[in-house]
Amino acid sequence: MRKAKKEIKDEAQIAEILANAPVGRLGTIGKDGYPIIKPLNFVHIGKHIYFHSALEGEKIEDILRDNRVCFEVDVPLRYVKAKGNPCRAFYHYRSVILKGRAEIIEDSEEKRMALKALMEKYQPEGGYGDFPKEKLAITAVIRIDIEAMTGKEDVTER
Repeated sequence: MRKAKKEIKDEAQIAEILANAPVGRLGTIGKDGYPIIKPLNFVHIGKHIYFHSALEGEKIEDILRDNRVCFEVDVPLRYVKAKGNPCRAFYHYRSVILKGRAEIIEDSEEKRMALKALMEKYQPEGGYGDFPKEKLAITAVIRIDIEAMTGKEDVTER
């Protein structure tokens, strides 16, 4: 990281950012060799990120071809307006970028656990019921095994 003073080293703070960020962005290597970024819902559990997908499509094809992925979340805190100099405008933010390997989960218990955790994150009040077997059969759950993770923030006044 170029500016070490912006690095978040506290693992609990990184976990909090991942727990509260509503959208993550998955980076895969497309079939043409160019990176592809897709926004998605996700949940962070231990040293893993979980998300769901259709059984077919670009994400799945990319992961099956090369399971190396990048994942990013950011939390904009506030915009600071420029006064007299446009270069003085900036955002306060927190972000996390991680690298890892994605795997399509076959184990039904892990799949249910991840889907339940996703529902608890996005609908903590409950009321969503159980997962119908026919929907589970057509839903992929992907786990990213985190290999490297960096947190960054800018909350300083200028």
